[in-house]
Amino acid sequence: MPRIVHFEIPAKDKAKIQAFYSTVFGWEFTKWEGGDEPYWMVKTGEQGTPGIDGGLYTPDEQYRSVVNTIDVPNLDEYIAKVKANGGTVAIAKMPVPGVGYLCYCKDVEGTLFGLMQADPNAA
Repeated sequence: MPRIVHFEIPAKDKAKIQAFYSTVFGWEFTKWEGGDEPYWMVKTGEQGTPGIDGGLYTPDEQYRSVVNTIDVPNLDEYIAKVKANGGTVAIAKMPVPGVGYLCYCKDVEGTLFGLMQADPNAA
């Protein structure tokens, strides 16, 4: 059964957002060098403890919400399932170098979510 494996928080002022979450929750931030856009990985706890880690992304006016990303075994298959059940693709399938393939969809009420197929060979 596919599960949520990653979250993303929109952040226009990365330093301000990082300071907030670090102070309140003790979360740790590391700039990710794997893509073209500025992105920070968020560590929310130690490996082996309940919970998931996430990231900070730069929002645009169209997409400014917390986004949960769901791990799926076959991205194309799940994109087809989304469409067949009344959802839409908001941002087309794209490679995340060294991680996998990602797309963003909207459910039947317009809520944005991500779908990720792991593939360390993605480029």
